[in-house]
Amino acid sequence: MTTETFLLPRTTRKQTSNYENIGDLFAGICENVFVPPRRMTVSEWADEFRFINQPGAYVGDWNNRTTPYMVEPADELSSPKFKALVFAGPAQCAKTDALIINWIGYSATTDPQDMIVYSPTFTAARDFSMRRVDRLHRHTEEVGAALTQNKDSDNKFDKHYTNGMLLSLSWPTISELAGKPVGRVALTDYDRIDDDIGGDGNAFDLATKRTTTFGSFAMTLAESSPSREIADYKKVVTGHMAPPTKGGILTLYNRGDRRRWHWPCPTCGSYFEGKWEHIKWDHDLETNLERAESAYLECPHCADHISPDARFEMNLMGVWLKEGQTIVDNEIVGKGRRSNIASFWLNGVAAGLTTWENLVKTYLDAEDEYESSNEETALAKFFNTDIGVPYIPKNVLNDSTRTPEDLMGRLEPWVKKTVPAKVRFLLGIVDVQANSFVVQILGIAPGKPYDIYLVDRFTIRYSDRPDPSAPEGKESYMWVKPGAYLEDWDQITEQVMKASYDIDDGSGRKMMVKMTLCDSGGKAGVTTRAYEYFRKVKKEGWLGRFHLVKGDATPGSPRARITHPDADKKSMAGARGEIPVLMLNPTINKDDLNNRLDVMVPGYGMIHLPTWLISPVKAEDMSWFFSEMTSEMRVPGKGWEKVARRNEAWDLYYYCIGACASTLLNVERIDWTNPPPFAAPWDENPLVIKREAVAAFADQGQDEFDWKAFGRSMG
Repeated sequence: MTTETFLLPRTTRKQTSNYENIGDLFAGICENVFVPPRRMTVSEWADEFRFINQPGAYVGDWNNRTTPYMVEPADELSSPKFKALVFAGPAQCAKTDALIINWIGYSATTDPQDMIVYSPTFTAARDFSMRRVDRLHRHTEEVGAALTQNKDSDNKFDKHYTNGMLLSLSWPTISELAGKPVGRVALTDYDRIDDDIGGDGNAFDLATKRTTTFGSFAMTLAESSPSREIADYKKVVTGHMAPPTKGGILTLYNRGDRRRWHWPCPTCGSYFEGKWEHIKWDHDLETNLERAESAYLECPHCADHISPDARFEMNLMGVWLKEGQTIVDNEIVGKGRRSNIASFWLNGVAAGLTTWENLVKTYLDAEDEYESSNEETALAKFFNTDIGVPYIPKNVLNDSTRTPEDLMGRLEPWVKKTVPAKVRFLLGIVDVQANSFVVQILGIAPGKPYDIYLVDRFTIRYSDRPDPSAPEGKESYMWVKPGAYLEDWDQITEQVMKASYDIDDGSGRKMMVKMTLCDSGGKAGVTTRAYEYFRKVKKEGWLGRFHLVKGDATPGSPRARITHPDADKKSMAGARGEIPVLMLNPTINKDDLNNRLDVMVPGYGMIHLPTWLISPVKAEDMSWFFSEMTSEMRVPGKGWEKVARRNEAWDLYYYCIGACASTLLNVERIDWTNPPPFAAPWDENPLVIKREAVAAFADQGQDEFDWKAFGRSMG
């Protein structure tokens, strides 16, 4: 066998080369090795080479005049004076394109150096590769031509270029952040990245370590809209300092030289930083759209009304001022804060890819949502994403502290264990303690979006297990042990799920409980027993009328979501992936509860409390209930924390609010003029039945009751 046998055909070998002949090879070597890089900045490169093709948004050459505030940050990426750059700003300001995408193109064609871009997750990294980088290759000819022609030079997470540069697209894990040295590192959407990567610290500091060996050529970039909660609302913030947040992009911004974007008033010429509080509109117009169309900017110096059309020219004349700098007679004066991190914070009022009209419309719609539901999610998103500042919750703006006496002064009269006239359906809410089940029966009434009435409150303390230590002839039972005995959970079935309450119309009819929601965490063993109990009631035909609930401590978690426990063999809860658990964000839902306690107008989200909580008979006095309702306080940066030992009433209310917001009930979306059967008026409601029917149901075995027909009747 000759050597030629092992060689590929000539045509195949020729296709694997990037060069047609020796002359082409020599020219390529000269271009990529011997010719020094052009002396240009990232913004200059973008202005000369970048082409954008986003039909429906923008198609054409990159133009620095559209977002002039991005020129200086982009150019600092190639400055040897700084080891890192931090940019905090809103959406619609082009920060990702101007800083990361243009930096990639600049590195691939002009100034080569290996680069890695971290997105918050694997999925985000994959999307960044396809939606951002692949489009850069496809629509900017110079960058696409710079890709090597090898078949493995352009995959989802690695890109190879003819100048020797390797681009990696990754996500922050301890292994990814502790790899080989890379001179240029970028972290996008930084506030969505965990603060602690594998116990080794935050992603920014770990990324910076990767660039250490590159000296003055090293650069670490982090960019994001600020979405972290303020850690201390009482902290005095001066100069260009950002308020202290619980990690995130503004913490990094404070490390740097703290630059803010200032522009001149067209009338008086004074420079100022455009902020949301400078945006005004005509409040007397009828609709949010009409109000938004009247938006203008008020100069803080001369109070002149600046029209939206003036913003483009104002941005062209704008400048970045470091902390300690100001403008006097059109000259920058002051030394400016010194740091080896260039840090920038842009307010959304200056963002070139949105309008003041859009900002005002978004804000007014979010305020309407808050007024109708006490839900602040849309407002938080507006300030974090559209304006680029941390959100201050409504309850923090109202710095008063609620006391038990405040709640005791607003009681309303109705009979205990009786359903008030406006209530449409009942929820049984259960909190699991070490030796008891604490229960609240809450009634939901129509409103904007709904009111809550307290119908009953009791504690299940005893099981059906006989007490062996009881004296002979005396019947006594053991306390419930939710973490130990599955049969003790049957007390929930008997005392909550089968419960019924007289309706307040003298008819003798009763209302059954629509759904029971039960805490699934707590003491050791509780989660396992909770899952076992769910399987049991499901088998007995209670599916749809019982659901497990748990607080969701994950940062940034949604208000309410349904998950299924992991089927991991290491799970100690005995879950096999079939147990649905309603996960509730404690901070968001407790904020909603706190806001509702301020509502004093029925029909607008009010929480109605009954006079039967306070009794002149000491043995029946439940005034401790009000201490439980004021047992937590809002701690900046940490959410709600206990300031008293007992907080069951507070927790049970927030479980109720979260459940009503979830897909289980969708109460916030109910059209009360055409509600589902379970929320219909009493005469049409299948949950309202005659007293005799309740007794018959209680005496029947589960196998004898047609639950499917009953479920269909409720809708």
